[in-house]
Amino acid sequence: MFIGLEQEIVDPKIYARTVEQLHERGIRLPQVSELANPQLIDGDLVEALETVDPDGKDPRNLFRVHWYNAADRRARATVPEHIVLPSELTGVDTKIIVAVGSRFPMVRVHKVLAAYGCLMPRLLTGQFDPQRHRAVWPSTGNYCRGGIAISSILECRGVAVLPEGMSKERFDWLDKWVNNPDDIVRTTGTESNVKEIYDACHRLSTDPDNIILNQFNEFGNYIIHRAVTGPALESIFAHVKAGTDLRARAYVAASGSGGTLAAGDHLKNSLGTLTAVVEALECPTLLYNGYGEHNIQGIGDKHVPFIHNVLNNDFVVGVSDKSSDALNVLFNTTVGRDFLSTRKGVDQQTLTSLADLGLSSIANVLASIKLAKYLNLGEDDAVLTVATDGAEMYGTELQKALGRETERAFDSLDAAETFGRHLRGTLTDHMLELDTRSRERIFNLGYYTWVEQQGFSVEQFDVRRQQSFWDGLMKMVPVWDAMIEKFNSAS
Repeated sequence: MFIGLEQEIVDPKIYARTVEQLHERGIRLPQVSELANPQLIDGDLVEALETVDPDGKDPRNLFRVHWYNAADRRARATVPEHIVLPSELTGVDTKIIVAVGSRFPMVRVHKVLAAYGCLMPRLLTGQFDPQRHRAVWPSTGNYCRGGIAISSILECRGVAVLPEGMSKERFDWLDKWVNNPDDIVRTTGTESNVKEIYDACHRLSTDPDNIILNQFNEFGNYIIHRAVTGPALESIFAHVKAGTDLRARAYVAASGSGGTLAAGDHLKNSLGTLTAVVEALECPTLLYNGYGEHNIQGIGDKHVPFIHNVLNNDFVVGVSDKSSDALNVLFNTTVGRDFLSTRKGVDQQTLTSLADLGLSSIANVLASIKLAKYLNLGEDDAVLTVATDGAEMYGTELQKALGRETERAFDSLDAAETFGRHLRGTLTDHMLELDTRSRERIFNLGYYTWVEQQGFSVEQFDVRRQQSFWDGLMKMVPVWDAMIEKFNSAS
């Protein structure tokens, strides 16, 4: 049994205190089915949400932790917000369909969904006491923000653990949300230094009041994305496909914690898609057993997450941070957008939507283009991917990129060069089409992190080789929904 998958109350006393505390404050927990299909949310609550600030510390924002928030992040959309990137931008006839994560409440990133999926099971089973415990959120930036937001609106104390080299905007947001500066733990390094995050969590775990909610091994992260993000992408595709012969051919997502990739397991079952995992070329762990540092913030690496269902993946695609950094400049400067409009004919709606693409989102788009070229996909084919966050988290990174590229102002010639090199020049290099042996090689890499370093047993490690294990995890959704119903109605 893994922690977080219990189906019964573990500590009745903690459970009773948690119910009392949350009920006193009028806090209800949303069911997973409600987040997958927000039309199930009570109409009175939906009406009340219209007056709630989506960026406020209001527990009712829990019922906005889904993909169906409209552009204003207050109203509810019929279809999840998405972008269909035109061939003028991508250079391929294939439809690249991008689900927009910046519509989520409080943090403008879908990682708040993962955070809820990890803390919620502990509350339901009496394994987290809001009056005593601190929720520790290890992350490379977005998950810990989502965790701090969920902690705050549930009136729990949260601790963010993230590398000191992450974007200034992440730390600015955290400074506004935590009550105690000590609740922001800065670890050595940047995006690739995940082990240093784990080491900090080991130190924090010596205090029994600290509960580590590690997105890389919490199955709640996998389950909630497969249950919520997967159907959201399926809904988007159905909307784009309507009245056409469009075929969903692949789903593309960065390695990250492995949670967002779980949507690929849903889409493979429902639409027959292939799954491609994206990683930074500067740290090609899955591609080449490699290592290094990079700036595609949102992709933790130099390890294989415990909840990454590697054996159900079909491709690994490497993308350079030089490309994501450069395109962040092209997409978010006046000169860059003028070039895309006047010289390449990119429409105004698409230009505006480019602000919804953060660094890892750009990497996902580039990997989608590479995969479309590799598979020789056409105009009746679609590749689905996600924009985890938007450009607002990377303003300082844009300035750094400008400083690295040139000492003079970014001009139209620079824009043309960037477009030609990093979009039109996209090749099918640094890609791996996975067979049984290569899948097993990647799976086995995880042994060194999870068995030798993090203390899992060989049996716990190996049980994940079977697809039936991953499919069986989804039985937790109706279990959690029933427990949430009981929790909300308890007196």
